[in-house]
Amino acid sequence: QLQASGGGLVQAGGSLRLSCEASGRTSSSYPMAWFRQAPGKEREFVTYITWNGAHTYYVDSVKGRFAISRDDAKNMMYLQMNSLKPEDTAVYYCAADSTRDGNYDSWGQGTQVTVSS
Repeated sequence: QLQASGGGLVQAGGSLRLSCEASGRTSSSYPMAWFRQAPGKEREFVTYITWNGAHTYYVDSVKGRFAISRDDAKNMMYLQMNSLKPEDTAVYYCAADSTRDGNYDSWGQGTQVTVSS
């Protein structure tokens, strides 16, 4: 089970750090990612980290502003979000590809991020 937290209301240009805890299981050995869904829009991929943290990938709109990381000793994944923009406003979800087949089969409940202009 994944539990996302850390969302909130922040002014444009501010920062937030989201956390995702994998309870009841170890988060190590499989890829994890963050997705987001803005009001009236489909859920979109934001960023991904490989099972060992060696590689990451970001959607163009967040490159240079967001950073994904993981601490498998704590069963945690993080998303550091800097220079936030109003268009980053969304519900953010963490997800895991526990079968390592490219499909995200485990999802957190989402945490709301609101960026005011």
